[in-house]
Amino acid sequence: MLKISHVFLQYVSSVWNISISMEEREERQEPATGSHFVGKKEDLIKAKWSFRTVVGRDILVLYHQEIFYALDFHCYHAGGPLQNGDIEEFDGKLCIVCPKHKFKISLAEGESIYRATNPYDPVPTPRWYSKGIKQRIHIVTDTDGGVYVTLSHVSRFIESDYFQGEKGKVERERMEAEDAAKQ
Repeated sequence: MLKISHVFLQYVSSVWNISISMEEREERQEPATGSHFVGKKEDLIKAKWSFRTVVGRDILVLYHQEIFYALDFHCYHAGGPLQNGDIEEFDGKLCIVCPKHKFKISLAEGESIYRATNPYDPVPTPRWYSKGIKQRIHIVTDTDGGVYVTLSHVSRFIESDYFQGEKGKVERERMEAEDAAKQ
């Protein structure tokens, strides 16, 4: 029997507006929601951190405290890889800390938070502030021992999108070369 890749089927179905049957989706091990298989649950739990490319987008799938998370692999600030970041809790939010510049990104929303004092307060006291959503977060589901990622459908530009495009890739390579030259 001829096997056709799911990428080709998605392309053909989008070009000719053909719907893919449930049987074909099951054969490809994809739920009907537009999710993409990223690995077996047991393998991803063991690995804890996994780099994946889903429809041309680099993402980090991680397992922490019995929950799967998926977010853009490169930090929104300077494109640093998040795979070596620490996971810590700040202001009640579980965050990944970018190893490059220590930016804190919430795993649930992609919000960047920082601690500072307001110089206009009568007694300046450090507290947590938000820069807003800067990192694109994706939906993770686990079904029948498989883990699937549904890419974010938020239509507005989110800063981590820059490092997914061609200009961002060139910028990442330039910064990596500079970092290598410093060592």
